[in-house]
Amino acid sequence: MNHGDWIDVLGYAAASLTTASFVPQARLSFRTGDVSGISLGMYASFTVGVSLWLAYGVVLGAWPIVVANAITLALALAILTMKVRGGRTGHCAETPR
Repeated sequence: MNHGDWIDVLGYAAASLTTASFVPQARLSFRTGDVSGISLGMYASFTVGVSLWLAYGVVLGAWPIVVANAITLALALAILTMKVRGGRTGHCAETPR
C-alpha cells in the first residue's frame, strides 16, 4: 500500500467509527420516539456542522468525509425533525404546555 492508500484507510476508519457511534442514539430515538433528553440547540448546531463537513468533503472530493457526513446528516435531520415536531416526552405523563 502506498502513502495515499494509508491516508484513505485512516479516513474511512475514522468516518466509520464516528458515524457508527451516532447510530445507537438514532436507533433509540426512532424506536421510542422519545427526544425529550435531546437539546434542540445542540442538535440544530450539530446538524449545521455536519452539513458544513459534508460540503467540505464534496469540495475536496474526500469520499470518507462525504459518505460519513451524508449518513450522519440524514440521521441527524430525522432526529432534529422529531425534536422540532415535539416527539414523545418520555415515559412519564406530562401536562402539555
